[in-house]
Amino acid sequence: MEKKHKTVYLAGKITGDPHYRRKFNAAARELTAAGFVVLNPAILPYPGFEYEAYMRITTAMLDECEAVYFLPDWRVSKGASYEYNRAMANGQDIFFFSEWKAARQPQR
Repeated sequence: MEKKHKTVYLAGKITGDPHYRRKFNAAARELTAAGFVVLNPAILPYPGFEYEAYMRITTAMLDECEAVYFLPDWRVSKGASYEYNRAMANGQDIFFFSEWKAARQPQR
């Protein structure tokens, strides 16, 4: 089976951000509209699991993707910082969502 779309994982701050679902879902919609297959950790139920369980689940999601898109607040997230290091170690493509979005804007 030939793959037509690049698979991407979406990373950013979740813990402590009451608006994380809105932020992640908006980014996932934009990436999906651009033709990506997006794995979005904000779809996981909360509450429901311990932090370590969420990290095991999201690590499996990340490992299955070709690339990782980092939301602007990723540096203040322990989990997203871990995901950045893991993506680097895995040799996955790394993109920063705000830069990707800016590059898609028409030049004036």
